[in-house]
Amino acid sequence: MKTLLTSLAFSLGATAAASQPLTGIFASIDGGILNIEDWRGAPVLVVNTASRCGFTHQYDALQTLQDRYADAGLVVLAVPSNDFLQELGSNDAVKDFCEVNFSLTLPMATITPVTGRDAHPFYRQLQDVAGFTPLWNFDKVLIGSDGTLLQTWRSVTSPLSRKITGAVEAALP
Repeated sequence: MKTLLTSLAFSLGATAAASQPLTGIFASIDGGILNIEDWRGAPVLVVNTASRCGFTHQYDALQTLQDRYADAGLVVLAVPSNDFLQELGSNDAVKDFCEVNFSLTLPMATITPVTGRDAHPFYRQLQDVAGFTPLWNFDKVLIGSDGTLLQTWRSVTSPLSRKITGAVEAALP
């Protein structure tokens, strides 16, 4: 019941915040930067991830989602974080782990704080605009093609669930 109330409260808050675009520049695990603004015009699914989490198997589904909808414009951005003490010790280790175990090709940030006072500015903005903070690894945030927040999901929601694929399909240009 608490989860249902929390989800309902967030959904109501997200509607009010929908007019303020979310922005963020992340350091890329491959070098360079990943700027959410560069993907304006396409929906972006941002997911905080961790290599040693019970939800790590969702990397397969995230890659499938990216592969399925990339030609239509979707970008799936993985943001590794050690905020829940389940990430590997270096960016190189995370990159190797994801390539070897999941053949990931989707954009990935470097290990990034997503909660608390050290949270990345994107996640601080998300908290300010919509009251959403990751509670665990693999929480998901869908940003519309205009940069506004469309919806969020917690870890337990599979990236290939109808909830997410339906929202992604509705957001595609």
